[in-house]
Amino acid sequence: MTSVSLPTTARTEPATGTLALANLPDARAEDILCWIRGGDGLIGWGEVTRFEVTGRDRFVRAAQWWERVAASFEVDDQLGVPGGGPVAFASFSFEDAETSVVVVPRVVFGVRDGRGFVTTIGGPAPRPSQAPMRSPGPLGWSDGQVSGDGYKAAVADAVAAIRGGAFQKVVLARDVVATAEAPLDVRPLLARLADRYPQCWTYAVDGMIGATPEMLVRRQDDQIFSRVLAGTGWRGGAERAGTENPDDAVADFLRGSEKNTEEHEYAAASAARALEPYCADLDVPERPSALRLANVVHLATDITGRLSRPVSVVELAGALHPTAAVCGTPTEAAGDYIRARGGLDRDRYAGPIGWMDAAGNGELGIALRCARVTGSTARLYAGGGIVADSVPENELEETYAKLAALRDALENA
Repeated sequence: MTSVSLPTTARTEPATGTLALANLPDARAEDILCWIRGGDGLIGWGEVTRFEVTGRDRFVRAAQWWERVAASFEVDDQLGVPGGGPVAFASFSFEDAETSVVVVPRVVFGVRDGRGFVTTIGGPAPRPSQAPMRSPGPLGWSDGQVSGDGYKAAVADAVAAIRGGAFQKVVLARDVVATAEAPLDVRPLLARLADRYPQCWTYAVDGMIGATPEMLVRRQDDQIFSRVLAGTGWRGGAERAGTENPDDAVADFLRGSEKNTEEHEYAAASAARALEPYCADLDVPERPSALRLANVVHLATDITGRLSRPVSVVELAGALHPTAAVCGTPTEAAGDYIRARGGLDRDRYAGPIGWMDAAGNGELGIALRCARVTGSTARLYAGGGIVADSVPENELEETYAKLAALRDALENA
C-alpha cells in the first residue's frame, strides 16, 4: 500500500528528546514500528509504502525492492548518523511459504549515542495524536497450536529421531494465546520490555513485537556483528547447581553442561559458516560467554567480521537464516522435521526482524521472546534446541521461562 507518491523527499534533522514510546500514536499494533536498545534506536509511524513477499528468494527480492525505493528519494541528511536518512523496517517469515513484510515509515524518531534526530518523508512531520497508554485489562489465557503436553511429546519424538541418526539438533517451539477485552495497546508492553530487558533489542514491526537477545546480523559499512545464543538456564535450576548466587550458578551450570555446550557449538558454527564467504576477516571466540537477562541466562558467542565486498544487511540475513539456533543441524534435515512434525505454524516467529538504511546498513535480530498481536489477541511463542540428551520436562520448563518475558509484560503493562 502506498500513501505518499514516490519518488519524494527524505529529510533528517536534529531533534531533542528521548525514545519515549508514549509519543507513538495510539494505533493498531500493526502500525507501530520500533527498534530500541539501551536508549538508542528508532521508533516510527505512518506508512509511505510496503512490500510483501514469499519464497526462498524473499531476502534478495526485499533487498532489491528497498534499493529501488531508497534510490528514488531526494535525501537531505544533516547528521549522517546510523539510522539517519530513509529507513525501512522488516519482519521476515521463518518458512519460505509464509509472508514477509518491509515497511517504509512516514516519520522516524531516532537517538544514536545521545543525539536525537527525526526523519520525515514527503514533507513536514505530522504529530501523532497523543493518547494515554492503555492497560490491557483482564487477560484470558489458552493453549495455542502446541500444548504443554504436546510439546513434551514432540521433544521425546525428536530425541528418538536424533538418537536414531536423523540429525544432531532440532529446534522445537510452542505457543500460548492471550485474549483481552479490547484491542491491545502495545506501547506500554514495549515500554516494559525495553525497561526490563535493556540488553535486548525491543522491536515492533507489523504486529510482531518482542525483545530479542539475539542479533542475527548488524552491518555498518564493512563491519559486521552477529550474536549467537544457544544453551539456556534459569534461576529455578540454580539450586541444582549447588551455589548461592543464582546467576553465577546458572552460568557455571551451562558451561559445564554437555547438552548446552553441544547445542551452542552447533549454533555458533552454523553462523560462522554462513558469514565466512562474505568476509575478509572473521573473529569467532573459542568459548562462549554468559549473557544474563532478567528471566534466563544464555550461552553467547559474539562474532565480528569485515566484509570482503559490499553486501546488504538483508542479503546477509538471508545467508544466515535459519541458523542452528532456531532450526537445527544439519539445517535441511532439521527444517524438514520441523515442517513435518513440529506441529506449529511459526509465521514470523524466529525470523529476521529489524531495520535497514539506504546504504544497506542496518540491524536484523531474530524474532524471539515475541508475540504476534492482532486486535485484542496476542500469540506468544517460545522454544528450545533439542539434542540427544534433552529431557522433555526440562525443555517444557525452559519454554515457560522464556514465555515469562512477554507474559509478565502483558499482565503488568
